[in-house]
Amino acid sequence: MPEAFADQIRRFDAFGAPSLALEEGGIPYLVNEFWTSAQRQAHSIHEISYRACFKPQLPAFFITRLTEPGDWVFDPFMGRGTTPVEAALLRRRPAGSDVNPLSLVLTRPRLRPVPAERVAEALAAINWRKDAIEAPELLAFYSEATLRRLSALRRWLLRHAPIGSEPDPTLDWIRMVALNRLTGHSAGFFSVYSLPPNQAVSVRSQLRINAARGQTPPDRDVAAIILKKTRSLLSDGMPPAAPEYRLSTAPADAVPVIPDGSVALVVTSPPFLDIVQYAEDNWLRCWFAGIDGAGVAIARHRTEAAWQAMVRDCLAEMARILRPGGHVAFEVGEVRRGSVLLERLVWEAADGLPFRRLFVMVNRQAFTKTANCWGVRNNSGGTNTNRIILLQRAKT
Repeated sequence: MPEAFADQIRRFDAFGAPSLALEEGGIPYLVNEFWTSAQRQAHSIHEISYRACFKPQLPAFFITRLTEPGDWVFDPFMGRGTTPVEAALLRRRPAGSDVNPLSLVLTRPRLRPVPAERVAEALAAINWRKDAIEAPELLAFYSEATLRRLSALRRWLLRHAPIGSEPDPTLDWIRMVALNRLTGHSAGFFSVYSLPPNQAVSVRSQLRINAARGQTPPDRDVAAIILKKTRSLLSDGMPPAAPEYRLSTAPADAVPVIPDGSVALVVTSPPFLDIVQYAEDNWLRCWFAGIDGAGVAIARHRTEAAWQAMVRDCLAEMARILRPGGHVAFEVGEVRRGSVLLERLVWEAADGLPFRRLFVMVNRQAFTKTANCWGVRNNSGGTNTNRIILLQRAKT
């Protein structure tokens, strides 16, 4: 019952204080520290980098309170797959979708993980010196020997595990790990020092970084790095494979793979206006995976009205797939230095759809902020609070 869940959130005091109840602009808010920085050590299998993703503790909070084992949990903007993976870890049935095919190849392998021994056997079967270098401009990131190995691996995966197929889980896993080792700023990545792994700079920018730092791309053992990251992802134990899951590459407002009235809970977070440049940040990953990044229709909304219209279309699709009494936990962050409160746009977008608008939860922590109207001093710009709009699918 929504009243029971609202009471839980009001009384929540696991970290020292009950929730603060407020109303702003006709919207009820419940503010507290619902999950803390000390809790951020989630299962190691989540340690896949992706821009603007939320922590696993966020979906876990709602999954454990609003669903039962065996229920379907869905995210139509699954990104790196945090919600489906956490749902699987909690013995729910995971479902997810994203318009970007890259999301599928980052999520699917972790729903059917493979042991490190199988990864080692597959890597040992590759002829790492067979193929010539591809994309020589990438020598800005990699040594000649490293790029030769990456070219061999890329061609091997495209031949044996094409994106449009459901390949062997071991090959799927190897590609996922390789995608997350392409660039970074330590010896655990294939590249010379670069930006973090979730944001590949352009070739020209990398050449500037190399010149400024006086650096030359070193030789990297591609197979050894993949195997080391595999062991790290599985360091908290081998998760069980999800017995059933539904994943698709589709826009969030039309996900035909999900039947009507089948989902117990949606936990999601859409792109925040045009803040994050997903296509530009993922160009190198798309190259390696054989994805035409320019052809991916990732939504970028420059105006609040356009973003709100997108949200309403997505909420209408969520209403279709949710069972009566099911819930939506719709996370947004602060953008443009807090001048745009996206939760208000979501709240308005749900008006007239078959939902009960329950409240907005604000996860407040010592190092974050809420809004000035709540008496908490603002820090620097960026996404500094989790704001989650809670909706319940009407029962009639």
